[in-house]
Amino acid sequence: MTIEMRAVDHPSVWRGPDMAGRDDWIVRLDDADCAELDAALRHARTRGIGIPALSKENFPIPGMARKLAGVLAEIEDGRGFALLRGLPVERYSKADAALIYWGIGAHFGPAFAQNAQGDMLGHVRDLGADWRTDMKARGYQTRMHLPFHNDSTDVVGLLCLRSAKSGGSSLIVSSTAVHNEVLARRPDLARVLYEPFCVDRRGEETPGQKPYYITPCFNWFKGRMLIRYNRNFIESAQRFDEVPRLTALQLEAFDLLDKLFNDPAFCLDMPFEPGDMQFICNYVILHSRGDYEDYADPELKRHLLRLWLRTPGFKELPAAFADRNADMLEWQKSPKAPVFDVSEIVAELAH
Repeated sequence: MTIEMRAVDHPSVWRGPDMAGRDDWIVRLDDADCAELDAALRHARTRGIGIPALSKENFPIPGMARKLAGVLAEIEDGRGFALLRGLPVERYSKADAALIYWGIGAHFGPAFAQNAQGDMLGHVRDLGADWRTDMKARGYQTRMHLPFHNDSTDVVGLLCLRSAKSGGSSLIVSSTAVHNEVLARRPDLARVLYEPFCVDRRGEETPGQKPYYITPCFNWFKGRMLIRYNRNFIESAQRFDEVPRLTALQLEAFDLLDKLFNDPAFCLDMPFEPGDMQFICNYVILHSRGDYEDYADPELKRHLLRLWLRTPGFKELPAAFADRNADMLEWQKSPKAPVFDVSEIVAELAH
């Protein structure tokens, strides 16, 4: 099979220090935006429309919607990420903050279930889990450092309700910029990353499915480079006897990727403030998180809400993505409304 290897020429190719020196990726909500959000919240509440039924039609924010259209264009076909800042989360209950966040996300595209339990709105909180030893644990259930990876949908969003006592910054990196650097330094390793890998489903396979799916890391599709990478899940798939053993060259390619992702010359450190909403395109951006120290009081613990969104710019995707996308279509059949009581959240995340 002939593999097309060429550098990516696209606005998603950027370096961290350049982004750190500017703030045009921060979209600040003004008083008019917040007033519209309050009115849309009242509109949804008086009609009894909650998550996951709430759509953009039931969350009218006409002025802010024009601003969000520009944000979505930047996420889908620009730098690949944006940070919305200024939502006064302290004014709202968790449920109301979540409804506003869901309504904003609905103006980008429909939300998708994030796991086999059908959770439509994810709670990112420390449960003391360890993704290294528990094959069903997820990184968002821990306060441990998360290596660079991307999620399995078009756009992932995070809303910060409470920040950690210390640490826990979000780190993002342009995966297309790293692609170009690997290609320039080691074309032999770039070629390896265009080839398919087995990726662990971590116990979320449906009946009849294999416990892993297969996809390359680097994918050219209709003139765009779309990247998927989760080394933890690639390596944990090695627990299955039928999965081919990773070669020394493949491991060397992963090592180079990880070195570049974590290089300050490439990655951007993005601390969260309460009310911040980060949206990133999973195909051109990878994200990571530093470990953190949390508060002892459960009500004060670091708490983020997560959305997985399908957006109109990615209606067509590479054939190699179909297997993993089938998982989410299956999960979507039984969507679950979120819970917000701390004890219920802990029980929900522990399933």
